[in-house]
Amino acid sequence: MDLLKLVEKEFATENDYPKFSAGDTITVHYKIIEGNKERIQQFRGTVIQKKGAGITKTFTVRKMSGNVGVERIFPENSPFIDKIERNKSGKVRRARIFYLRELTGKKARIKEQVRR
Repeated sequence: MDLLKLVEKEFATENDYPKFSAGDTITVHYKIIEGNKERIQQFRGTVIQKKGAGITKTFTVRKMSGNVGVERIFPENSPFIDKIERNKSGKVRRARIFYLRELTGKKARIKEQVRR
């Protein structure tokens, strides 16, 4: 077995996040440490991609803050993620929906899919 895979397997942690994919609207509860204080901040947006495998798996969430699009990349195995909630299940035909960046208004909507 590859030495890198052996180390990844040893450090792998089991997380109980719901299944989500590109197009889904999720809320990520993320721990933020400011000085000696710790608080949980919520980041709600649309998943535009999932990538990687094993420990290096990440997902990108995009939200609109005012008129500015904000994207954040979260590592799936991060100890700072408290929990993930799936709010809506979106119906998209691609695994990576970067075209959403150029769309505004009603064009940027994603059709809701019946819960899986």
